[in-house]
Amino acid sequence: MTTEIFQKIINTIPTQPGIYKYFDDRNELIYIGKAKNIRKRVSSYFTKTFTGYKTHELVKKIHKIEFTIVDTEQDAFLLENSLIKQYQPKFNINLKDDKTYPYIVIKNEPFPRIFLTRNKINDGSEYLGPFTSVGRVRELLSFIKEFIPLRTCKLNLTEQNILKKKFKVCLEYHLGNCKGPCEGLQSKENYEEGLQQIRQIIKGNLGPVIQRYKEEMNYYSVQMQFEKAAMMKKKLEGLEDYQSRSVVVSKSFANLDVFSILRENDAAYVNYLMVQNGAIIQTHTITLEPKLDETDAEILALAITELRKKFNSEANEIILPFSIEYAGEDLIFTIPRGGDKKKLLDLSEKNVNYFKEEMKRKKVLHLEGKTETEKKVVLVQLQDDLHLPALPRHIECFDNSNFQGSFPVAAMVYFKNGLPDKNEYRRFNIKTVTGINDFASMKEVVSRRYQRLLKEEAPLPELIIIDGGKGQLNAAVEGLEETGMIGKTTVVGLAKNEEEIFFPGDRESIKLPWNSESLKLIRRIRDEVHRFGITFHRNQRSRGTFVNELENIKGIGKNTADSLLKKYKSVKKIKDLSKETLEESIGKSRATIVFDYFHTENPDKETD
Repeated sequence: MTTEIFQKIINTIPTQPGIYKYFDDRNELIYIGKAKNIRKRVSSYFTKTFTGYKTHELVKKIHKIEFTIVDTEQDAFLLENSLIKQYQPKFNINLKDDKTYPYIVIKNEPFPRIFLTRNKINDGSEYLGPFTSVGRVRELLSFIKEFIPLRTCKLNLTEQNILKKKFKVCLEYHLGNCKGPCEGLQSKENYEEGLQQIRQIIKGNLGPVIQRYKEEMNYYSVQMQFEKAAMMKKKLEGLEDYQSRSVVVSKSFANLDVFSILRENDAAYVNYLMVQNGAIIQTHTITLEPKLDETDAEILALAITELRKKFNSEANEIILPFSIEYAGEDLIFTIPRGGDKKKLLDLSEKNVNYFKEEMKRKKVLHLEGKTETEKKVVLVQLQDDLHLPALPRHIECFDNSNFQGSFPVAAMVYFKNGLPDKNEYRRFNIKTVTGINDFASMKEVVSRRYQRLLKEEAPLPELIIIDGGKGQLNAAVEGLEETGMIGKTTVVGLAKNEEEIFFPGDRESIKLPWNSESLKLIRRIRDEVHRFGITFHRNQRSRGTFVNELENIKGIGKNTADSLLKKYKSVKKIKDLSKETLEESIGKSRATIVFDYFHTENPDKETD
């Protein structure tokens, strides 16, 4: 539509608030916008000089304009958002967040069950959430099961069925996980009280639940029912422990929403923190793709609407980095300059920066964002490069890890269609190997992994990658032979330094082109198993799971062992020290104990 044509119709455009829709010459809806004054806003497209190429392209394509008048600016805002989600015009901001999120459902039935679901259906049930982390949902459900007994069975517990004594209590009742409503041993009122406590816990409002438990504990103590009082005390301690593990920002806060935005090239990232009762209970970051000359404020307003609706936010205060135009009723917008609210905003900005860097890293090495055809091309190239009999849709990679010659563990990562499936990652504590023996450790974990898969009749990988040279590969092959896996898959070794690929029995390695897509995928898999293994190892050490060989020496404590490892880096180096050198580090008496341990025949000591 030219400016001349537009001038002929300008007086027909309403001046009230509402939304406008642009159509192209094929009558395809290409853009939806909102405005306080529709005529003024639409005119700006034909009278302003836009710097953005995409806006020029939009104006050139406009063939027809339609309007919808509404009563208020807020109504226009809500209608625009609804229509964009329904029609997804190609010139509107694209919100890239197609994940499904888990809910906790309180089922619409007598004595409602409570469980995790991803399917929100209109069946009259109560859905709490959604949650951005399945792990958090499972933790909540596990906590609830331990402290608030509810039924898990699917019996039809109508009042009539209970009166007819159709059911008998099961093992869950005898274990204390259920109060037996099926036999009328628990009233509906008492059951509903437990559900109400669950609602409070899920919202992060543990105060009323803790207070109730304290009252019950005191009541049982006065009645000299000490077993019941002790049980309530245990529940109280569990609640307080759970509360202490929540990210509490300030107990003076009620409910807040915190948003921050980061713009880079053709993408915008928005982070959302949901704060309830002083604790962060949700955090989520989304990616948006601006299509025109939208400002940060316009993008942020759209994201706020979407995220508050998705996570059912009822907060009436929103913390932001800058002011925006937002047509929400009874909302307080805060741009903090200091204090706890500024710390919350800083935390949100830290999250959005981390998310951006993660997305950048994935685009460099990963297959995220590629079409199914593009992903398959990479896998076909890998199949050709390694002469695999089948397309490697399922790849598993193993790596050993130890710290300064001590504490052996192993890790395995799982890639499906070129992408990581973290639910299928596995960690291994070494069980059968004494001391540090990477080859025997690799044989053990490979045997354990595929014995289990064969026993469960689970799908087997088309490709197994062993991070290490020929020795590691040969050890893995021994493990595969023992489990009957030879001939059912392909296994290769990846040399740590040169990125050479070895096949069992081959003298010469294969070197893939440095910039090939197949080698990039292999590098990514290797880097991921390193990251996963190191994280597991670090967590084990921080929990004090490991005991190094020095601590097994009678008369040598943890502090002495740690100081030696810190100074000399490994048990192997400590073994080679002279008695005099040891004396300089830990004194004469302890040096004698350590030296004699390593230089005297001792059938009980560990060996490398």
